[in-house]
Amino acid sequence: METEKSLISIIIPILNEEQNIPLIYKGILGAWKNLESKYDYEIIFVNDGSEDKSGEMIKNLSKSNARVKYIEFSRNFGKEVAVSAGLHHSKGGAAIIIDADLQHPPGLIPEFIKKWENGFEAVIGVRKESGKDSIVRNLGAYLFYKIMNSIGETKIVPYSTDYRLLDRKVVIEFNKFTEKNRIIRGLIAWLGFKRGYIYFNAGKRTYGKARYSCYGLAKLAVSSFVSHSLFPLKLAGYFGTFLTLVFGVLGFLVFVNKYIVGDPWGLSVSNNTIFAIIILFSVGIILASLGLMALYIANIHSEVVDRPMYVIRSKKL
Repeated sequence: METEKSLISIIIPILNEEQNIPLIYKGILGAWKNLESKYDYEIIFVNDGSEDKSGEMIKNLSKSNARVKYIEFSRNFGKEVAVSAGLHHSKGGAAIIIDADLQHPPGLIPEFIKKWENGFEAVIGVRKESGKDSIVRNLGAYLFYKIMNSIGETKIVPYSTDYRLLDRKVVIEFNKFTEKNRIIRGLIAWLGFKRGYIYFNAGKRTYGKARYSCYGLAKLAVSSFVSHSLFPLKLAGYFGTFLTLVFGVLGFLVFVNKYIVGDPWGLSVSNNTIFAIIILFSVGIILASLGLMALYIANIHSEVVDRPMYVIRSKKL
């Protein structure tokens, strides 16, 4: 009697990848030849507002293969939201997130599943350092991980990618997150669970251009800092507290020196200097108060904003 196969979900976010879709599909089918005796699969393409023929190609694939499913957004909502939508609608005992541009080699899928079989609940693909990226990108990545791991509440493995496998229990917990401005890597790092790593050399993009420009990467970095660390919000408060302490102590010493002990050191502090100290002390109090108010505003904002994360035009699941 043939035993029922376990289902693995493969989630692929798509934005103008019409030329890469046949390649990633062929790569996944090739990788599955060594897995088909134990596992069944579903491929969920999430069309994130593509303006080329990506949507048409995905629908054609779904007609020829019932295991191919799709979610089509009404417009571009961003990769993080597209991946989240795929995870929301996945049904497998594990879900694999992979990019369509072949920089995430589909041939590594069996290695991800093997790690999962060995008890790891989240298997994360980590890109090996290479000289292919520009100096600006490499420096930016280095600084991002340094700063993020210094000020963030959760630690992120440097050069970790969105190429990863998540056990069903991890997907269930991930789907409980409600924030709209999200960074998948940070949220999965926050969840914890038993993590394994697979190191790989990024493949070459065959067609199209990278979706993240330097500006886009910088924007994503700032979003990561804000989403996973309260430090930027507290910065004005920290600076204000520093000014208050420094100029409070300095003002006290100047007052004692000039008006109580009669300036024994001959400092001859002018009235303008005293006035400047008072102003800076007052600025410190104002900034410290603004930092405290910012924390309250952040809490109010997170509770009030409740838009849907994405809008689906059509789907086949």
